[in-house]
Order: sequence, then structure tokens, then C-alpha cells
Amino acid sequence: MADLLEAPVDRQTTGRLAEECAITGGTCHSRGGILDRSMYPYIHIGHFSIGTFGILLWLAAVSACWVLHRNFARYGIDADAIGIVAFVTIAGVAGAKLWHVLEEPSELMAHPWALLFDRAGFAWFGGLLGGILALLWQARGAGLRPLSMLDVCTPAAAIGYGVGRLGCLTSGDGDYGIPTHLPWGVSFPNGLVPTTDRVHPTPVYEFLVALAIGALLWRQSAPGTGALERRGLMTGEYLVLTGIARFLVEFIRINPRIYFGLSNAQVASLATIAAGAVLILRANRAPAAALIQTPEVTVAAHKG
Repeated sequence: MADLLEAPVDRQTTGRLAEECAITGGTCHSRGGILDRSMYPYIHIGHFSIGTFGILLWLAAVSACWVLHRNFARYGIDADAIGIVAFVTIAGVAGAKLWHVLEEPSELMAHPWALLFDRAGFAWFGGLLGGILALLWQARGAGLRPLSMLDVCTPAAAIGYGVGRLGCLTSGDGDYGIPTHLPWGVSFPNGLVPTTDRVHPTPVYEFLVALAIGALLWRQSAPGTGALERRGLMTGEYLVLTGIARFLVEFIRINPRIYFGLSNAQVASLATIAAGAVLILRANRAPAAALIQTPEVTVAAHKG
């Protein structure tokens, strides 16, 4: 999910940059070098506009669905991956939006409909909570215990999150990093939150780390490892790893520092890491339990 957007969209700056690009024959220049014009928040088809973040969100859901389906298959779980991911996506978006608007109650009271239906402005932690609640609610229908449901979904969640982050890159929604002189620095003159500086492409960093976390969780939760028999273990590892990744990337993000020099997302990340550590300790101390909740169903672990 896209994170909280702290900076307003400067339409005047965007228009001026577009003019400069036209004057120079389509190539924009700044202090950092050639600006990247390939990042656009919307694709215009006739009178219709499609948000690039929405496209990548859809692709994130498809990716997560495929990974979850594969995990269900290798554990012989008869559950609807498409339905589960669809509901989680809706709940995650709603949770991210609600968390964002509730952070500024005065703004919400003054402009409720404008904030609630704004295409920008989402908070990662709210999306995480919304997704977790949606999975817990669907656990019984999948024949799984609540924590087991979360465990099975961790690789899919990591991959889906990473792919969704690319939507923040294409839309230039303010989730980029601080200015950099590194050769892969990018700029967003046409973004939702435009900048002419070359900045860290933090969504790309998060995408790569999320893929690594997803691959690690997939391998560690393979049939025969016994990881999914320890309820909460994989969920705990997911929370710790993603929490650490988010905490670290925030040091080169443009989010304002609020508490003790930390951003709001970093404080939330610390809470996520603590919750994950508790789950890991609990899982290692508790006896192993069957993955499937329904006693008459036998789980045959299929390697592959």
C-alpha cells in the first residue's frame, strides 16, 4: 500500500516542468542531470484516466494470489486463493485509507468526503491491520486455525507488498527517498508529489527486499520443515523481517520525524517487530499442532 503522503501535489510546479520539457524538446534537466519522465500517475485513454498505482495494485493482488494458490497446493489445502486475496486487498486498502485520515481528525471533520475518496493518502500500518483482520475472518472457511491462516499467507503477503510498491514508483506519490548522487537516482517531475531532484527510488529497494523476504519465507515454510506446525512462527518472522526493512528504509525516506527523531512509520515498525518477536517465542515454546483445523481432513504435504 502507498504510504502517507506528507506533501501536497504542486500542480503549478508540474505544469512548469511540463512546459520546460516541451521547450527543450522533451528532455528535462535539473541540478542532478536528466529527469525521468517515464513515471506518470495516470494513463489517459480518451476521456478516461487509469491510475498507475491502481494497475500495480491489481498486479500485486494477482501475484499474491498465485503464490498463495501454490502454497495451498503444496499443502493440499482446499481453499479459494482468489476469493481470499480479493477480500484482503479490499480490507487492506480500506484499512490504509482509514488509518491515514484518522491521523488528522481535524482535517477529516473539515473535508470528510474529499479525504475519504481521495486517490492519494494511504498508510502502510493501517493496510497491514486490515489485511490481518480479513485473513483471520476467513480462516474458518479455509479450514485453518487463525494463526495457521496467517502463516500460510506470509510468502504471498511479502510478494504482493513488494509488487504493490512499484505502483508508488510509477505514480511518484511521495514515497520516494531523499536526494542522492547515486547513478540510479530518479526524479518525478510528473508525479503526484513532483520533484526535480534526483532521489532514492525507495519503492524499488522495498520491492527487492520484499522479494527476498517472500523467497525466504517460502523456503522456510516448505512441507517437511515443520514450520507451519508451529502456529505463529512464520507470521512472527514476517512481521520482524518486514518491520526491520521498513524501519531501515525510513532513514532515507522524506517522511517527517515525529517521535524521538523517528517517523510515524518507524514507530509502527517497532511495534510490528515486537509483536513478531512475541509470536516467534510463543511458537517455539508451544507444542506442534496440525495445520488443518477440521479433524476429519488429513493433510498430505506435497513437495514441489
